[in-house]
Amino acid sequence: MRYCIVGAGFSGAIMARALAEAGHKVLLLDERPHVAGNCHTSRDGETGVMVHRFGPHIFHTADERAWTYINRFGVMKPYVNRVKAQSQGRIYSLPINLMTINQFFGTTLRPDEARQFIAARADQSITAPQSFEEQALSMIGPELYRAFFHGYTKKQWGVSPTELPASILKRLPVRFNYDDNYFSHPWQGMPQDGYTAIIENILKAEGIELRLGQSFETVDERFAHVFYTGPIDRYFSYSLGRLGYRTLDFEAFVADGDYQGTAVMNYCDETVPYTRITEHKHFAPWEQDRFTRTVCFREYSRQAGADDVPYYPIRQVGEKALLTRYIERARAAPGVSFMGRLGTYRYLDMDVTISEALAASDRVLDIARQGGVIPTFFVDPS
Repeated sequence: MRYCIVGAGFSGAIMARALAEAGHKVLLLDERPHVAGNCHTSRDGETGVMVHRFGPHIFHTADERAWTYINRFGVMKPYVNRVKAQSQGRIYSLPINLMTINQFFGTTLRPDEARQFIAARADQSITAPQSFEEQALSMIGPELYRAFFHGYTKKQWGVSPTELPASILKRLPVRFNYDDNYFSHPWQGMPQDGYTAIIENILKAEGIELRLGQSFETVDERFAHVFYTGPIDRYFSYSLGRLGYRTLDFEAFVADGDYQGTAVMNYCDETVPYTRITEHKHFAPWEQDRFTRTVCFREYSRQAGADDVPYYPIRQVGEKALLTRYIERARAAPGVSFMGRLGTYRYLDMDVTISEALAASDRVLDIARQGGVIPTFFVDPS
């Protein structure tokens, strides 16, 4: 018998490679016509620009093992994510930093002055923020919150920021210097040849059979074990109901020259229907000057329907209750493990996905050598 892995994104590819290198046979399935899942990249036929087909993915990590692993299968070029934001008719730098503060308030504050200035505007009465809005007001005050987060967040999540958990905003930094690098991790970059090429290189191992355009439900074969990286509710045929996701619609357009001068421009005003415009040649600065035309995507966020690509798990009260029931059913199901963003219904950055897949692979190989039962989950999804 052999192993089956459902989903040819990073989670599935890393597990497939580890099992194959250990001498096991693997069937890797993906119902899409390409590998790499939502990280799929390919050259635009008209312009030659490398396009992130399902939205931009920027690699950043503090995990040296994840960085070493991805460099094993592709050349990672230096890349710093510098996001710009349009709000109330002006352009600003994100994340909020000393330049943003001075631009917005028309000041020339030094770092210590800016700290005091923002602290004076923050709502000090909120000592234990429960919602996104309370977290923002307690951190930066009403002016910056309204300018950069209120409208954008409503568009992104489809609900008032008062209904979202404070944890969403805790990931976003506020800096009292002029550092406009969106991330602070020591290793940051973009693959020279795109993410799809990296996944393809990971899968170049004897013992892996890759089938694209085929869903798990159509396979009639018994396996030693199944590693499932698709939606956990789909594995159980949505028998308890569907977990909620936000999805994205992309409006692609081609322009001459340089359209916006940066890779990412957020549109923070609620009156603008899209959340951001991404210009993909700027995600590859080492080659951007060779293109005379450019490819851009306007992004629109909405509730995912049954036939939509799921992007962001909502994980509000109702979804968490339903997830608990699916977790219970999963733990009672023999011969299957759930991995990755969809399999565990969690928001995961790419580096975390890779790190978790590497750790899961280590554990599976140990169990294969020593005997034992492969766990249903390698990370608690609740």
